[in-house]
Amino acid sequence: MKNRILNTKIKSGLIYSLLCVGIMVLITNCDPDETQTVAQFNNLSWHDEFEVDGAPNSAMWTYDIGIGDNGWGNNELQYYTSRPENVVVEDGMLKITAIQESFEGSGYTSARLLTKGLFEQQYGRFEARMKLPYGKGMWPAFWLLGSNIDEVSWPFCGEIDVMENGGSNPTIVSGAVHGPGYSGGNPIKKEYAFENSRADEFHIYGIEWGPSYINFYVDDVLYNQITPESLDAKDVDRSNWVFDNGPFYMLINLAVGGNFDGNPNADTVFPQTMYVDYVRVFSAN
Repeated sequence: MKNRILNTKIKSGLIYSLLCVGIMVLITNCDPDETQTVAQFNNLSWHDEFEVDGAPNSAMWTYDIGIGDNGWGNNELQYYTSRPENVVVEDGMLKITAIQESFEGSGYTSARLLTKGLFEQQYGRFEARMKLPYGKGMWPAFWLLGSNIDEVSWPFCGEIDVMENGGSNPTIVSGAVHGPGYSGGNPIKKEYAFENSRADEFHIYGIEWGPSYINFYVDDVLYNQITPESLDAKDVDRSNWVFDNGPFYMLINLAVGGNFDGNPNADTVFPQTMYVDYVRVFSAN
């Protein structure tokens, strides 16, 4: 089934790209929000369909372990592990589970996977089909970091949050970018509100990223475009746009507590699981 979906995605993307080219011939000054010319990313460059049960593929994913500095910089409460209790491929999908337990001095465990050193790409379409957990203090995320982070540090490397959700509000997700002068609690950000669905149902979250733009999608609905001009609203010089400086790598995690949605409360049910059906990356033809 996944392969049929993937083939359909590629074929429909190619057809759509041809239509966009035709539109561009007829309309020389197209609005990118209307033509979505960035949908020409149709070359599948990396993907994980999570078809083999067990631990995530070590050729594709590695892990962050522990509590990081100041709860990974966000006052998070979980200890990230690589244990099968917290992260496993099963039933055709990746499952990241947050557990309330005493572990290495923390009150919760979960997992964070990343492709750093294994796969990094500049520009393209990055997408994942996911079903998110719910409840106060749940903080699932699918995001990218600049691969030069060890040389220039964060936020100068750049961060693209393809999807974040605060579990206390399952009808809202958001996409954002962080860079010098617009990071932490002051990113360039926009929320997407589900009309007839929720984040604890399966949806596709993606970006299409090219020179000087990043478009944000939920289920192929374009809901935001961020460009260097977007820095004007933050009174940040456009030279601080750091998303044309090289490749980025991907991260998927389920945090517990922290600055985004606050800490769990008495109504938060554990364990909670984040389900990832697939992750796919496309590049230009």
